[in-house]
Amino acid sequence: MRKDFSHGSPPDDPTTGEGVADAGDLGYSKALEPRHISMIAIGGAIGTGLFLGAGGNLAKAGPALAIAYAVCGVFASFVVRALGELVVHRPSSGSFVSYAREFLGERGAYVAGWMYVLNWATTGMADITAIALYVHYWSMFTSVPQWVLAAIALGVVLTVNLISVKSFGEMEFWFAIVKVTAIVAFLLIGIFFLVSRDDVAGHTPGLSLISDSGGWFPMGVLPVVLITQTVIFAYSAVEMVGVTAGETADPETVVPKAVNSIMWRVGIFYVGSIVMLTLLLPWTAYSANQSPFVTVLSKIGVPAAGGIMNLVVLTAAMSSLNSGLYTTGRILRSMAMAGSAPSFTARMSRSHVPYAGILLTSTAALLGVALNAWLPEDAFGIVTNVASLGVISTWSMIMLCHLVFVRRAKQGLVRRPAFRLWASPWIELTTIAFLFAVLVMMWFDTNGAGRDTVLLLVPIALALAAGWLVVRRRVHRIAAESQAPPVDPLG
Repeated sequence: MRKDFSHGSPPDDPTTGEGVADAGDLGYSKALEPRHISMIAIGGAIGTGLFLGAGGNLAKAGPALAIAYAVCGVFASFVVRALGELVVHRPSSGSFVSYAREFLGERGAYVAGWMYVLNWATTGMADITAIALYVHYWSMFTSVPQWVLAAIALGVVLTVNLISVKSFGEMEFWFAIVKVTAIVAFLLIGIFFLVSRDDVAGHTPGLSLISDSGGWFPMGVLPVVLITQTVIFAYSAVEMVGVTAGETADPETVVPKAVNSIMWRVGIFYVGSIVMLTLLLPWTAYSANQSPFVTVLSKIGVPAAGGIMNLVVLTAAMSSLNSGLYTTGRILRSMAMAGSAPSFTARMSRSHVPYAGILLTSTAALLGVALNAWLPEDAFGIVTNVASLGVISTWSMIMLCHLVFVRRAKQGLVRRPAFRLWASPWIELTTIAFLFAVLVMMWFDTNGAGRDTVLLLVPIALALAAGWLVVRRRVHRIAAESQAPPVDPLG
């Protein structure tokens, strides 16, 4: 079998194998074990959007927040299922960027990659901001400037990522264990109070707390619709399981199992937790200033509830930062091998880590440290709004890639695996329409930063267009040198 570097020139790498479809996949070790992939999948689906953001959303929308999480969770499951099918078709550390190159052409890969980097760079800023805020919870750290704590957090996670993929996997595995344990413990405590009917802060747990507090939609339907953008952000790392495919020994078996588990985990951990919160206390008891889990646990007298949950939320933020550095390092290397990212981001360490791309993302995250020093009160909100655009773009690209993949399968050009997304093309089209609707909802959210966030699409589009003009000749030259001229249906 001949070597096929159809999407980038072959690097000088002794580990080069036969039948490589993406030069950016060369050189990685297969050090991630099934337990790592499984917990990375669940860790990507549980973050600060649940542990912290649910409080403010409950205060805005009431118990119907559970419905918003369920709806967004269904679409998140569709996206990760479509990505899982593409992974089984061809595992790649470049993930959806590599698939965009295959099915949408080089310009599609360029847009997908840089929007994803924008997503995680800004998410990284949000993460280090959140970490600094959480550490300030403990009195011994209140005198330490917020930007110093943010810089320390970035340094710790960066060091772990640069050591090896194994160290990343272990850190993410234990982060996920902490998050899952916390939610399971909360659900068990909640079930105990529901069964025993013991009062929680003078309220008897049960459905009566919902009916007596205005029902499922106490503020109407519109607030539930408008918070969808923040709920989408809560699911923003589910696609990460696709990136791990290039560094595990048996992705065709491991990834489908991880993808299948995401659906029921979303139902239990997200929807189940929100419903439990509303069954234990009236929705009016929650606020954006405190984790809803802390609110409940402190009301029922759990010792040091605030400190325990603050540690869990801190873990979730560290996990998100860890994931962002990992994924963008791989994505940037895939892009660099094709010429659409700076060439230095293709470099790998002796431990098979794409360190240059990781360092580039870390440099961008350092802007978050500066933002913490300049606007400590507003830093988190500013960057999460920008990151939400990256999430919508990434999910849309995955579904577009899957649409073209299925079309080519019908033409007999590729073969669909047994593990596949159902009801194509209707699921893909419905998901893309839903994501577009989220953008429209953001525009009409005049009370928050939604409209300003949508307006950011204009300078982002201009920057992407200017960047493409700079790199396109190099992209086409690399493709020509690999004897596979790029097919770019976007022009």
